[in-house]
Amino acid sequence: KLIGLFGLGDPVFALSARDNWIGWDMEAKKRNLYHVMDAYVLGAVPPYSSLLCGKLIAMLACSNEVRSAFRKKYAGSKSFIRQESRKPYLALLTTTSALGRSSIYNRIRVNGYSYWTSVGFTQGSGEFHFSNGVYEQIRAYVEEYCKPSAKNAAWGNGFRNKREVIRKCLASVGLSADLIYHGIRREIFIAPLGKDALRFLRGEVSRPCFFDWSVADLSRRFLERWLVSRAQRFPQYKGYSREEYRLWPRKQGINKPKGRNT
Repeated sequence: KLIGLFGLGDPVFALSARDNWIGWDMEAKKRNLYHVMDAYVLGAVPPYSSLLCGKLIAMLACSNEVRSAFRKKYAGSKSFIRQESRKPYLALLTTTSALGRSSIYNRIRVNGYSYWTSVGFTQGSGEFHFSNGVYEQIRAYVEEYCKPSAKNAAWGNGFRNKREVIRKCLASVGLSADLIYHGIRREIFIAPLGKDALRFLRGEVSRPCFFDWSVADLSRRFLERWLVSRAQRFPQYKGYSREEYRLWPRKQGINKPKGRNT
């Protein structure tokens, strides 16, 4: 059964709360941001979300198995921009809450250790409020009247991201660049994966000195710390029906075939 999921991707380059907390300079960041990944999606699905399983998913993202998958994927490969081979060490994870403060990452503390640490908030800017077809019109305008500002030939010759597209459009039509601020500040969380992870990212040591957190051990800790007591206090999860979350009514007259499809 699917309890939850998370996805890891490249982190943004400029994130002041993260950078200040790590304490690296610009050259160290350019060299070692490779060792950081951002959890752009992370959470549990019903009914497991009501059992605090979002915390379990947040813990599992820090596991040995995730670091091993990173190592297998990138060992021996060269970075796209610098064309450099680097040690395939995943040293730190970042993530942000969906809206405002988050209850998933708070107090994920077992045996005196906090897996995720809040380091601040974003500035409340983004692109999601340019919706309902607005962004598509902005994109069409920019492609016709504006030029991309890619600074490296290896990035290609198009626009780098949605933010650049919107900024180009706002400047071209004479609107304030402040329109990119929607005012919803998201909480930023960081999870070092080794006791020397920050020193490693600053270039002070050669290895992060990884924590030894297996999926089995993290799952057991979650079971003992949260799951059992939560299930006892909130037995409503037993009455969960996936039909409650159906977005469209089931079509009538369509029967699921029995046996294997041929």
